Order: sequence, then structure tokens, then C-alpha cells
Amino acid sequence: MFTPNAARLALILIASLAGAATGSAQTAGDTRLNLGAPLPADQLAGYFAIPPDGRGLPQGSGDAKAGRVVFAEKCAVCHGDKLEGNPQPGFGGDKLVGGRGSLATDKPVKTTESYWPYATTLFDYIKRAMPFNAPGSLTNDEVYAVVAFILAEGHIIGPDDKINAAELPKVKMPNRDGFIPDPRPELSLYK
Repeated sequence: MFTPNAARLALILIASLAGAATGSAQTAGDTRLNLGAPLPADQLAGYFAIPPDGRGLPQGSGDAKAGRVVFAEKCAVCHGDKLEGNPQPGFGGDKLVGGRGSLATDKPVKTTESYWPYATTLFDYIKRAMPFNAPGSLTNDEVYAVVAFILAEGHIIGPDDKINAAELPKVKMPNRDGFIPDPRPELSLYK
């Protein structure tokens, strides 16, 4: 026979399945899950990454000189003074430059310089997730400056180039053509 816990679990499972079967009728071809409620466009916008063309990049600007200062204050503790990374277990940040031509080797070095296909992704990631101890705390100017510093140290832009919403999408990353396009239809949301 069933134990009281097993009987209770079976009853919950049967009730859940019955509720799912009668909860909402979908028409043929309807792919919606009927979960939640639609979000207005202004709220939904915050959940999407900055695309390669730079749509959604904020106002602001920065250069490598200013970026070096911000990086030293807020990033170097994890990523090293020379962007070499910090190998300390449980503490270290990734190496940010170098590694060009290493992706097809036995020991690929994935950095912003060797791996990332779009410079706009660098802005988006830093703006949302860095610094690790205070994500989202950098101003737009600080993020543009740090991006300019990283790109200049990787010899992707010149040391005196200014980065902003108009210029960042124009930056050609070394591995831009190193990816195979993904044909899944849901990815059209990010184009």
C-alpha cells in the first residue's frame, strides 16, 4: 500500500495534471505558454542586450586615458593592472587582452580581443555586471572609458580614440567573422 507521503504526492500530481489539462485551451499552432502577462515595451527593453548595431547605447563617452584611471580603481583588483587576469582561485577575474590566433589551438585564450565578435557586447556586459562587487554602479562615461581602455590595450582602437554610442558599433573586433550564424528564429529578437 501507499505511505501517507506517497499518497499525498500522488494526489498532488493528479490534481496538477488535471488542472493543466483544463486550465487553458490552446488552438492548433498556438505556441504561447499562457504564463504571466505581456510587459510594456519600455519595461521589456531592460531585459535585452545591446545589439551589435548599438541600438540602445546610452549617451556618454570616454577614452583610454580616463579608462585607465577607472580600471585601476574598480577593475584591476580582479583583472590585474595590465589586464592579465588574476589566477587566484575563487577571486580572480579573466584575462582581458591577448590570445589572438589561439582559439583553434589546444589551449585557447578567450579574451575580449581574441573571442568577442562585437565591441557593443563589451559595453553591455560591463554596464550590467561589473564591477563584480557592485554591478551596474559605473556611470555611462566610466563604462565607455573602460571599454576604450580595454580596446586600446588590445590594439583594436588607437590610444587617443574616443568611444561613444556612435563610434562603438563601428569598432571591428578581431574575431568578428569567427562565428557561424545561428539560424534559430527566436534569435531574431536580438538582431
